[in-house]
Amino acid sequence: MREQTLALHHGYHKDEYKTMAVPVYQTTAYDFETAERAANLFALKELGPIYTRLNNPTTEVLENRIAALEKGAAAIATSSGQAAIFYAVANLAEAGDNILVAKKIYGGATTLLTHTIKRFGIEARIFESDDASDLEAQIDEKTKAIFFESLSNPQICIADVERIVEIARRHGIITICDNTVATPIIFNPIRHGVDVVVHSASKYINGQGTAIGGLIVESEGLNEKLIGNAKYPQFNEPDESYHGLVYADLPFPIFTLRVRLSLIRDIGAAPAPFNSWLHIQGLETLAVRIREHSKNALAVARFLEDHPRVQKVNYPGLSSDANHEKALRYFRDGMASGLVSFDVGDLEYAKKILDDTRLFSVVVNIGDSKSIITHPASTTHQQLSPDELRKSGVTPGLVRLSVGLEDPEDLIEDLKQAMES
Repeated sequence: MREQTLALHHGYHKDEYKTMAVPVYQTTAYDFETAERAANLFALKELGPIYTRLNNPTTEVLENRIAALEKGAAAIATSSGQAAIFYAVANLAEAGDNILVAKKIYGGATTLLTHTIKRFGIEARIFESDDASDLEAQIDEKTKAIFFESLSNPQICIADVERIVEIARRHGIITICDNTVATPIIFNPIRHGVDVVVHSASKYINGQGTAIGGLIVESEGLNEKLIGNAKYPQFNEPDESYHGLVYADLPFPIFTLRVRLSLIRDIGAAPAPFNSWLHIQGLETLAVRIREHSKNALAVARFLEDHPRVQKVNYPGLSSDANHEKALRYFRDGMASGLVSFDVGDLEYAKKILDDTRLFSVVVNIGDSKSIITHPASTTHQQLSPDELRKSGVTPGLVRLSVGLEDPEDLIEDLKQAMES
């Protein structure tokens, strides 16, 4: 099935009442009925819901649906996009290891992966994802993961996915790609060799800004990369916390299974069933919405490109953009999602634009159906040092837009009056 059909139907087999909408299984626990069945579920001899921290029928539909859309083998939902990133990395690395992190990523991911995770004894080394020119030189025997965004926020840059994947394969290292901005409708990292895909479901997947959530998807061939790989003993040696279970011996996709049985079990950042239900509603219209987001963003970007007060516009859909060739190579049907950033060269003028818009709301979320405007240097990336801001491409005059589903002419008129009043 194609994307729009998968988004509407995959993973849900109508319940006994034949409900068209996926039910919300708003429960913490489940009746196992017999002691034998309870034991079989915990021993993985049978599969089924055990406890909503571990699995839930509503959440399972969301997981199956995003796995199908991303062309993956399996998926697991988390309470937030940040939790998804943390679990994906913690599933591979431990104290004494290092990870390679792209220079141009979301500010919250930067602080998580370069500061917070450092306290767990995991070192982050920064690389240039635009061309991966400095990636291989930083790899050593303790490198366990390479993390990057397919379409970065707020720089709106496209990673050289093929180059990153090629280097990772030669060194037996797992790649993790955050595909939040591009979405599986525009780009499928797994089809280009990426091992693990993460999402903040709170953004374009949800589409209405109503719920926080995260997702992790593993590729079909990831088992083969993990089994027997000395870099990842946690998948090949007995797990004493699970009665000596060896993940490599199981006939299931083992990356997300270990997240479920080890990390979510112990740390507990699991999604609420109602939030999973809200994300399912968003997925059902994602293919339709992302086309409109992309169309509107291109119209706004073209207006900004011609405005005399704008020094630079970042949007891969523009033929003048440095990432345009990669957009044509990687992205579907010329779409480039809804994020646009532009530099006006001056902090005070940037703040004035934010303050004077009427349709655009000053909000740090992205992917909402309503248009949003943000000043990254003082909000989403405020925690970074001036040097970190410079290296990540976030200047004092940078303004980021998340272009929504309003009429693009109304959005252009709003920006025009804010910039020229």
